[in-house]
Amino acid sequence: MNPVVAPWVRTRLRTAPLTAAALALLVALTAALAAAFPRAVDRYEDSGLLRTLHQARYDRVTVQVTAPRPDVTLPPAERAAAVRPDALRDRFEKVLTTPRAPLAIDRARSSYGLGTGDSPPVPDPWIPRPTGLPARISLFAHSDLAEHARVREGRLPRAGGAVGTTATEAEAAVTEATAKSLHIKVGSVIHVPGTDRAPLAVRVTGILTPRDPSGPYWSTVPLLRTPTLVSVPSPGSTPDRYWLGALLLAPDAAPAILGTRGSHPLYWFLAPDENALHARDAGRLKSAVAALESGPGLQRARALTDPFAEVNTGLDDVLTSYTQLRSGIAPLVAVAAFGTGTVAAVVLLMTGGLAADRRRTELALLRARGASLPGLTARLCAETAVVAVPAGALGLLAGLIAVPEGRAGYAAVAALAVTAVVCAALPLRAALAHRSVRVAAEREDVASVRPSRRRTVAELTLLVLAAAAVEALRRRGTSGDQLISLAPVLTGIVAALLLVRGYPLLLRRLARPAGRLRGAVGPLSLARAGRTQVSAVLPLLALLTALTTAAFGGSVLAGVDEARDRAALLAIGADARVEAQAPLPSSLTARVAKVSGVREVAAVSIAYQAKPDDGQVSVPLVGVPPDAYAALAGHTGLGAFPEEQLKRASSGGPLPALASPSLAEQYGTRRAFPVRLEDGSSVTVRITAVRSLTPAVSGGDFLVVDRAGLGETAARPTALLMTGDHVGGRALRRAVGDLGSVHLRSEERAQYADSPLQTGAERVYAAAVAAGGGYAVVALLLALLRAAPERAALLARLRTMGLTRSQGRRLLVLESLPQALLAAVGGALTGWAAIRLLSPGVDLTTIALASAQTPVGEAELHTDPLSLTVPAIAVVVVAVGVAGVQAWWTGRRGSVGELRAGDTR
Repeated sequence: MNPVVAPWVRTRLRTAPLTAAALALLVALTAALAAAFPRAVDRYEDSGLLRTLHQARYDRVTVQVTAPRPDVTLPPAERAAAVRPDALRDRFEKVLTTPRAPLAIDRARSSYGLGTGDSPPVPDPWIPRPTGLPARISLFAHSDLAEHARVREGRLPRAGGAVGTTATEAEAAVTEATAKSLHIKVGSVIHVPGTDRAPLAVRVTGILTPRDPSGPYWSTVPLLRTPTLVSVPSPGSTPDRYWLGALLLAPDAAPAILGTRGSHPLYWFLAPDENALHARDAGRLKSAVAALESGPGLQRARALTDPFAEVNTGLDDVLTSYTQLRSGIAPLVAVAAFGTGTVAAVVLLMTGGLAADRRRTELALLRARGASLPGLTARLCAETAVVAVPAGALGLLAGLIAVPEGRAGYAAVAALAVTAVVCAALPLRAALAHRSVRVAAEREDVASVRPSRRRTVAELTLLVLAAAAVEALRRRGTSGDQLISLAPVLTGIVAALLLVRGYPLLLRRLARPAGRLRGAVGPLSLARAGRTQVSAVLPLLALLTALTTAAFGGSVLAGVDEARDRAALLAIGADARVEAQAPLPSSLTARVAKVSGVREVAAVSIAYQAKPDDGQVSVPLVGVPPDAYAALAGHTGLGAFPEEQLKRASSGGPLPALASPSLAEQYGTRRAFPVRLEDGSSVTVRITAVRSLTPAVSGGDFLVVDRAGLGETAARPTALLMTGDHVGGRALRRAVGDLGSVHLRSEERAQYADSPLQTGAERVYAAAVAAGGGYAVVALLLALLRAAPERAALLARLRTMGLTRSQGRRLLVLESLPQALLAAVGGALTGWAAIRLLSPGVDLTTIALASAQTPVGEAELHTDPLSLTVPAIAVVVVAVGVAGVQAWWTGRRGSVGELRAGDTR
């Protein structure tokens, strides 16, 4: 056979343009999804890292290099020269080169300077003294003050010549917050105590507004921006307090600070360049930070600044917390990625396999006429590559445009892998089917062909791998190697292989009783189903893998939603909650009940410092209206109880109480015991019901009693618990006003998914599951369309024998039902089994409740009925719908076109 030439390829493309266009569309779409996936993961992981850095304070994230003040034994001129701006700037430029990649430093947001360190008290009486203690003031000669602040009043400070260590006067500026809290005005003079000399008189020449108050320049040392009211222990019940503030001197006036009291450290604050930090470099970032704090980086920093310099940062702790969150989320995303990738790969292979099966007669004829196997394979590869390579390139470009951020290399490799699979599928399948020259193709029906030994060995190998993956996931959880992430996929593959093995047996079992039925449609449909090609294993494999992945993924997403709903309910205790420290007015209950969305309101009083048995341990005691509170507990599912268990007897006696299990074990359920309340009153209670949860308080111990049995003061409500659909937060806050704080269950729930790492992973997971379902539909359609010509010809022949149109529709529907039902029922059962097998090793707490402040237990994986049934029903509906449409369309076209001379199909 001659080498590959273009005319043959061009002729083949002209012969089937629609097929080539459909293949190009499939390749482009798959390449685009494959290219977008790694970039989407990079994007949400980088966004999550950026959010983590923003949520952490800059005094933790910034790399702080500090050095002790110049040696006091040096001449004053040398000490002053060591802290002047030129000397500090020179060392700053050198320190910037200390961190190694990938830790990049943002020079514009970094700073350096000299401070007093210890803050001495100042004697000026006009500065506020909340408890009589004098205010303390820190002096800073901070770099580039004019670039990071706007002058609101006055002017920036100046040095006024060569300032030395013995200077007695200096100029400074303060921020608006410092001026407001310390009553500082332009022209105010503050006397900072000196060391063996008169105090340094600092005159305030300007009040500044920070340009970026939350940035590292002002937030690495928050005192630069905002003064602090410091509390110190005192013998009395009220702690002593004093103001701590900062004065910002001109950098040229830094030597004057050396003459005041304090440790006077030199500092260089290196702010990380957030735009240059990537989640994929988290491990190398931690290594770079560790090298700075106690490794080669520290030695280099000391060589460039001072032999006793220290490097401190909390960036490594921030990175550790982020990597822990990411490590809990990434395996779940990997499960969806492997599932969707497997389905897509099966569909691409099936496309080549179906094309080879459709052209079996043509290829067998070419082989019979002398075509060599390598030459035939090369022609088919060139024919496919002409379509697949441009489509793959377009798909890659679309993926890069759709997701601009992320690594382009991984996207290119993914798109290239898709293109390579498509280019190799048809040639390899054809080479495998036409290894030997045969004049007529042998029959390869599912019901007649028996599996080979090699197939048996491969299936057993997959079974062992699936069992190992499931066992590893149950033992170690999702934190492991990639085999664990393949567990759901392998489960679906093994189930598909088992169903293919059992499918012929099922058909044989059904064929005998169907033969005794009246009419020809039933037996004929089963006979037709038994003649399904062996290549139908690929559509079934795609369907079961997709259904298993969809069931597992849908259950994961449903479990996440359920865990967040549960956590929000435990935190709030109802759909909405109003709580105050002081008793709420009685009119507020009626006003709140009129708010849009509110259905029921339970007014309760909560005494958090109640002491049972006059002991020292405090327990929350909740006074409730039994009927409304019982309805609330039943609605929320938090410790439901009959209201009769709390109603006090008309004859008096101890109050019935609902208690937590630990309190019931401690005080018993038979004896009555006194409870002393915060207002000094006391009630006697007896535990009549035990529940682990109750809506009014979250977690811990509690006592719930009838509010009518409390004293007048203790019975006044301090909280309102509301149920209802879509409670209006704005209207509720307007109704409550300043009387109490308003908490909504919906707002609490939203806080659990505030990290881009969570929301991004959920979106990628949902998209992967949806894409897997789409590929399953494509696989089903390809399988049905492959058999469409043969079915059309069959209907045409049968109509010449008297088959009616309604019988033709029933025939095609019944013929497609066995495999569709097999896939649907098998997929649902496989998804259910996979979830039950893998749920002990899957913890959804990280992705669902990473932001939860209060532990609410482990979020477990449960089966989601919708995720199991909806995809399975969709498979049956699509199969039946396609068969019905084909029967209808064939009936409209007539029989002449299908009954061509020489048609052997």
